[in-house]
Amino acid sequence: MYNYYGAEQVLWVEDGIVGDDTDGHIDDTVRFVNEDTVLTVIEEKKNDENYELLQNNLKQLRQMRLLNGKQLNIIELPMPDAVVYEDQRLPASYANFYIANKSVIVPTYRCSKDDTALKIIQEHFKDKTVIGIDSTEIIWGLGSFHCLSQQEPAV
Repeated sequence: MYNYYGAEQVLWVEDGIVGDDTDGHIDDTVRFVNEDTVLTVIEEKKNDENYELLQNNLKQLRQMRLLNGKQLNIIELPMPDAVVYEDQRLPASYANFYIANKSVIVPTYRCSKDDTALKIIQEHFKDKTVIGIDSTEIIWGLGSFHCLSQQEPAV
């Protein structure tokens, strides 16, 4: 792994959120904000289909250790209310933010939790301006700003 990517360690959680068509891309669930701090999404409603899988991810994160033996500093980020399009639950998550040079672009979903999520993210990116942009019409494509920022191969 190190020979190809320069990575000495990989930390892995098992599950992605409901509606994710990628089989669990990490950009919807857990994001590093510095070398030992992660933001991880948590579903507060026990009857929501994301609740158990996100609790399992949280349990796994709590058991992980960095190469220096240090535990992760885990910051919990709420999940937005379910976003459904044509009877399909979409992978709406505040974790699908894009980190730019001077700002962090965060998806919002016309939800009462939007402001809370923006505040939590701003607390952990003190040197950047956190900007929430409504992603309700984007998420039906099964991704948000971090997904949209990914490279496209030349054809």
